[in-house]
Amino acid sequence: MGTRVLISGVVYTARDAAHRRLLEALDRGDKPPFNLEGQTLYYMGPSPARPGQVIGSAGPTTSGRMDIYTPSLLAAGLKAMVGKGNRSPEVKEAISKYRAVYMATIGGAGALLAKAVKKAEVIAYPDLGAEAILRLEVRDFPAIVAVDAYGGDLFQQGRASYQKKGP
Repeated sequence: MGTRVLISGVVYTARDAAHRRLLEALDRGDKPPFNLEGQTLYYMGPSPARPGQVIGSAGPTTSGRMDIYTPSLLAAGLKAMVGKGNRSPEVKEAISKYRAVYMATIGGAGALLAKAVKKAEVIAYPDLGAEAILRLEVRDFPAIVAVDAYGGDLFQQGRASYQKKGP
């Protein structure tokens, strides 16, 4: 918890509607559109790429909106998530149980974050438009470990350090 990281490799994007479809596929016993085992999901709100760009703005969206789906995806093998904001107690418990990690990145810095995206392609649910699942190849994508596999929570620690102590 609190470690700054630079992510390089393959990251998949998924937001609310894609999460719902992933979970529906798992509930039916169908294979999801990519193998979740050991993967990283980025909760990203992309914008269209301008000519000559790989992707438009690639900023994070609020992670808490995915909390209802996250424990099931972690149980299916997901190992890392990237977004913004804190997570629910249920998600933090599942992160510890499945030895995963949640990383936060900077909201409002989508244009800067897009520079780390070297390749982007829609791999599932194109009918969802901006919520389609993308396969991104990233290099030196900046994040910070916000919730670690051992129960550490950077958001909780930050609040605790600034709370006024009683008498």
